[in-house]
Amino acid sequence: MRVIIIGGVAGGMSAATRLRRLDETAEIIVIEQGDHVSFANCGLPYYVGGVIADRDALLLQTPASLRSRFELDVRTGHRAVAIDRDARTVSIQDLSTGHVTDEHYDHVVLATGAVPRDALASAEGGPVVSTLRTIDDVDRITLALADLPEAGRAVVAGGGFIGLEAVENLVHRGLAVTLVQHGGHPLSPLDPEMASLVVDELTTRGVDLRTHSSVELLDADGVHLDDGTVVAADIVIDARGVRPAASLAVDAGLALGPTGGIAVDALQRTDDPRILAVGDGVEKIDALSDEPTLVTMAGLANRHGRTAADAIAAAEGLLEAAPADAVPTLGTAIVGVFGLAVAMTGWSEKRLRDAGRAHRVIHAHPSDHAGYYPGAERLSMKLLVDPATDLILGAQVIGRRGADKRIDVIATAMHAGLTASQLSRLELAYAPQFGSAKDPVNMLGYIADNAATGLTDSIQWHEVDDAVAAGATVIDVRTAAEHAAGAIDGALNIPVDDLRAHLGRLPAGELIVHCQVGQRGHTAVRLLRQHGRSARNLDGGYLTWSAGTRMLAASRPSMKEPA
Repeated sequence: MRVIIIGGVAGGMSAATRLRRLDETAEIIVIEQGDHVSFANCGLPYYVGGVIADRDALLLQTPASLRSRFELDVRTGHRAVAIDRDARTVSIQDLSTGHVTDEHYDHVVLATGAVPRDALASAEGGPVVSTLRTIDDVDRITLALADLPEAGRAVVAGGGFIGLEAVENLVHRGLAVTLVQHGGHPLSPLDPEMASLVVDELTTRGVDLRTHSSVELLDADGVHLDDGTVVAADIVIDARGVRPAASLAVDAGLALGPTGGIAVDALQRTDDPRILAVGDGVEKIDALSDEPTLVTMAGLANRHGRTAADAIAAAEGLLEAAPADAVPTLGTAIVGVFGLAVAMTGWSEKRLRDAGRAHRVIHAHPSDHAGYYPGAERLSMKLLVDPATDLILGAQVIGRRGADKRIDVIATAMHAGLTASQLSRLELAYAPQFGSAKDPVNMLGYIADNAATGLTDSIQWHEVDDAVAAGATVIDVRTAAEHAAGAIDGALNIPVDDLRAHLGRLPAGELIVHCQVGQRGHTAVRLLRQHGRSARNLDGGYLTWSAGTRMLAASRPSMKEPA
């Protein structure tokens, strides 16, 4: 059996090594147009920042080590230029000589990845510009940084995962950094009240954040933005996003899906069963909609490479059991922003709204571990729930410690089909330095159960103004000191411990109750409803309301003068 794998990083190399473990006799050829294979592309920004000091640490394998351990024929500096499906050959060009050879195959695995949507080019005398996706990119960036004056200036275009990692590491290198973001806030999958925490962190670290802006031109004056401003820069990192590298598949007559990614079945097979595809260039199936989607995650690429290898082995009669289908994706992800962990899984509230999908929103702000144990840090958590089934639709968790653990628990619960209320009944590890007797995930479950059973009605931060306009009164049940430090306009301050004594002074009509994070508000709502009052708890309390309203005001695009 002869298998040609086109692309030698995450998905391609997983397919190659898994296939070798299944078949010692197969001839496996890996084609990689770059000079390196099996490198840690997720670690590249941290080498730029000096967090990873040894460049060689990024090179997980070499062609020689892969030959020695797995008997792989790895050809770096080679590019697959065409696939002849009738002849079952791949035309491969040696980039050093230009010579093209035709190699016969029994199976092909396309692991061509993704490419930038469009390239930024710098005019003569303009700043150095680079993406941050390959070892060559890192070498180009580090060489440029070494030549910079002491007070270097950088612009990062794009506030996604790679863009934020680039920002953090350039700041670590001592550069003044401007982040240019097309939308209203970095990390567009986050909802605004959660993104507010990221914006605050960037601002605290001195990052110049330009939202609702795009790069138009790079020249000797700097980076020209579409709002007419010019930002001085010595180096520009282009992190504006990618598209599937699918041209080889298209030229071979293989089908693309509606997202523009290569269409595959549950075993990663294209519409030609001898050609499989994995990685960032391939469509995945969304776990919540069952529709095709694009998700560019290394974990998925590695898993799907393994699935492709199993499918090939099964086709050749090498497996006793049928291979397992690829599992639909939740899009679980995490990124660090100056020590702040930002994690998410499933859909955001904005995505649910845009899709017209019914949902219930839950916010909580518990500590990552027991508050009496030193070093406790607040987590900001958001859970999206299907109100009809109580199934979890998505979650966002942000904090300095423990966000990774909690998002993984929630993602596992989603994969297992647990309801939001069942989170309250999960038995999770507890010691004071690691968690609480009621873990933050349990707390989300308790809130979800209260909502599902109708015990407490809630209102969202962005719904308060309309409720007040309709005649509701906001009751702040925090202490007088908390109220004085910041309050919702017009709120009546009655601490929860004094509420019973002041029931007679409450105005008629609906009451919107809030505390700092929601817990005292829940107690107050239960008290009021048992005294015959209509009351709702402000979900996530003043903390969520404040973050959301600040972000909403800050993210509105400024009015531009007509040309």
